[in-house]
Amino acid sequence: MEAVKKAWAEAKKRNKVLRTMFQDEARFGRINHPKACWAPKPMRPEVPSQIVREYVYVFGAVSPKDGRHDSLVLPYADTEAMMIFLKEISSRYPEEYILMFIDQASYHKSKGLKIPPNIELAYLPPRSPELNPQEQVWDELKEKFFGNKLFKSLETVIDRIVEGLRYLESSPLTLTNLTQRSWMKI
Repeated sequence: MEAVKKAWAEAKKRNKVLRTMFQDEARFGRINHPKACWAPKPMRPEVPSQIVREYVYVFGAVSPKDGRHDSLVLPYADTEAMMIFLKEISSRYPEEYILMFIDQASYHKSKGLKIPPNIELAYLPPRSPELNPQEQVWDELKEKFFGNKLFKSLETVIDRIVEGLRYLESSPLTLTNLTQRSWMKI
């Protein structure tokens, strides 16, 4: 892929290691969607449901090669939030050059988006979430930490997000196994 060759050359020119990351955002809130669950026959499980329109957004980026994952919980998903996230990623990997694959959300292409000097953005094809390994991370987080749960407040949602992200980020092997399938398609 041309973007990888270009980023590789730039990293080499700067005498830095190239890190390939895949970024995405996900919305988490107090609206839950009941999921199928196991119960012994003839029991029929009762699953609570609620519709409370309170949300936060999680920005995440995964490196499928080594299972590193970085995330931030932010109140909005817009150009400013994306710049905060990129700046944070840049500061976490100051000695590396980062090629970050992202989708084509409008605020990812905004003229006002300021990209740190050690990050280069590459766009995934439109409407192709199956190519973004970060989607696998969201699926795992939602399945393991949000399935059939009710939350009393947005703060409890955030606490659960942080718990899930810490769990996933403490297991690079799990993240590598989750994300390599998508990454290999690129």
